Amino acid sequence: MTRGDGRRTERVRRPARGASWLVGHGRRGPAPVLVLAAGLVVALVVTPVVFIVLDLVAQPPGTVWDAFWRPRTLSLALSTAGLVVTTTSACLLVGIPTALLIARTDLVWRSGWQVVAALPLAIPSYVAGFAWVSLTPLRGFWGSVVVLTLVSTPYVTLPVAAALRRADVGTEDVARTLGAGPLRTFWASTLPQIAPAAGAGALLVALYTLADFGVVAIMRYPAFTWAVQTAFAGTFNRALALVLSAVLVAMALTVILAERAVRRRVAPPERVRTDSTSGSSTLGAVRQTLATAVLATVACAGVGLPVVTMLVRAAQSVSRHETELDRLLHAAGTTVALGLAGAVLATALALPIGVLSARHRTRPVAALETATYVGHGLPGIVLGLSMVYLTLAYVPSIYQTFLALVIAYGILFVPKAAGSIRTAVAQVPLSLEDTARTLGRSPGGAWLAVTGRLAWPGVATGGLLVALTIMKELPATLMLRPTGTDTLATRLWQLTDIAAYGPAAPYALTLVAVATVPALLLSRDWSRPV
Repeated sequence: MTRGDGRRTERVRRPARGASWLVGHGRRGPAPVLVLAAGLVVALVVTPVVFIVLDLVAQPPGTVWDAFWRPRTLSLALSTAGLVVTTTSACLLVGIPTALLIARTDLVWRSGWQVVAALPLAIPSYVAGFAWVSLTPLRGFWGSVVVLTLVSTPYVTLPVAAALRRADVGTEDVARTLGAGPLRTFWASTLPQIAPAAGAGALLVALYTLADFGVVAIMRYPAFTWAVQTAFAGTFNRALALVLSAVLVAMALTVILAERAVRRRVAPPERVRTDSTSGSSTLGAVRQTLATAVLATVACAGVGLPVVTMLVRAAQSVSRHETELDRLLHAAGTTVALGLAGAVLATALALPIGVLSARHRTRPVAALETATYVGHGLPGIVLGLSMVYLTLAYVPSIYQTFLALVIAYGILFVPKAAGSIRTAVAQVPLSLEDTARTLGRSPGGAWLAVTGRLAWPGVATGGLLVALTIMKELPATLMLRPTGTDTLATRLWQLTDIAAYGPAAPYALTLVAVATVPALLLSRDWSRPV
């Protein structure tokens, strides 16, 4: 284009049209295809809850009310709520300082500590619980809190460390310039930027604690999941089990709504840091030693103690020729295959939910996202029973097949992937997409070139987290696996159930080794170039 003075100017392109129906735009409302996809995902996820409600309605009214109003139900609710609140608080108190040390200080061997901080994810909670019961007198409430905190803290540490690396340090510099101390600077500037990541991690910890069965059973702590298992398998009191399951779902919804209320008060980040070198603090010799001692103590308690215990028992098993090598290798292959398949499905299901909740803070979108967490709050045994009922009633051809098991994994673990996707997409400013569209990119092309490229580490993190969790999953796998098929978790549980701790130890160690791979990948700083 030529101006009147003869000089040529560059044409400013208008934002491209087309494909907005697919990806939408944050300031213009959600894309119809995304809303439809999210609705279908929610319909799939809430199916087990619908099964519970319909089954409750079909029960004799008197039995349901008697089970609901009995003093034992209130006692279980209070004990479970106390366990969830205490464990989640402990994970935040341990996880956030650990993330600060890893991401924002000159801590010696910082990259190594980042890997160590992720390793508890590879330890199944029931393996850690068994090790602590074997070596210490810790039992009951505090035993459950200690073990669940040790294995769940990485759910807070990893996303908070990632958020700290990408948080804008400019506001912190301004706060220090105005005379604010370290604590006030952290409270006023840093905490609001990492609060969504910390909240997402705390939500995962709370839901994991609500649904955990292995630790509370080993520690003999009266929580809801143990009571549900006893009602179904022990006395087979179906009305009582359904009532307890419904109360457990209500508690999960309460936790989710509380996290939503906190998240609404936090403004989304408007800027994102692209370099990883600024913002580090110098610890000094004394604080270096103290920080290293604390991190080493936590690592020994969460990883060292269970691994050493299993190594001793595995050595005893080998010396007695009790190892089932062929069955062990087959179970390991099945575990990896199911973990990968379930992770792919859960991530695919979580994408529309994660993108919508990151870009559109409307009540309908919040309701869709909240509904996806309902399945995650279900105990595995309840989901397993509902899947058995539904497959036999409507699609008997997939009953006790790998397909039914992978679908169950997708229902259970969609929120684990959705939380990571939401956090990653929310940290990419919309202004970057606007700039790409101004330069001629289509809405879909701008999303892929900017948001997709910057957010893919969060998407990958969610998928790895799901794969890791599936490899350790026990109750639903026990009920839905094809006949004659073992995973490392199911065979480990079968052997420990008959007190065959020696032959069970190689399965525990193999499970830890297999789960370590995604745990190590999760500890990697994906924002850095390879």
